[in-house]
Amino acid sequence: MSKYSILVVNGPNLNLLGIREPQIYGYETITDLENMLKNIGSQLDVDVSCYQSNYEGDIVDKIQKSRKEVDFILLNAGAYTHTSVAIRDALAGVDIPFYEIHISNVHKREEFRHHSFLSDIAVGVIVGFGLDGYEFALRGAVRFLDRKHQE
Repeated sequence: MSKYSILVVNGPNLNLLGIREPQIYGYETITDLENMLKNIGSQLDVDVSCYQSNYEGDIVDKIQKSRKEVDFILLNAGAYTHTSVAIRDALAGVDIPFYEIHISNVHKREEFRHHSFLSDIAVGVIVGFGLDGYEFALRGAVRFLDRKHQE
């Protein structure tokens, strides 16, 4: 049995990784990302499950269903970061620690991308490191959980 269960949630348009604006998001696909995270998870003795949806309600449902099943969430809510009180409320309601992840540096982009409904309740925010940000988040989540279990 794995040490922890970590859920990776990717929001709208992240299924287009490798296709959509590769100058911003790169050429690797969501399958490449998921395989990388599962391989790193195996090395760290954690179970990594991945979920992607373009629909806000599906993301809310997935977060709610994860209660008592998941130790940590890695979340790239995509555009919903800037619009979704529903996803924020779901995260607050299940009380699962999470990192907010952005592939691009949202602070170098359009003004509307500078505000997040999620950052103030996240354990941390990783911005602008490309897909490497997910690896940073996964490793950080394991360290966070290890420290929490030592308390």
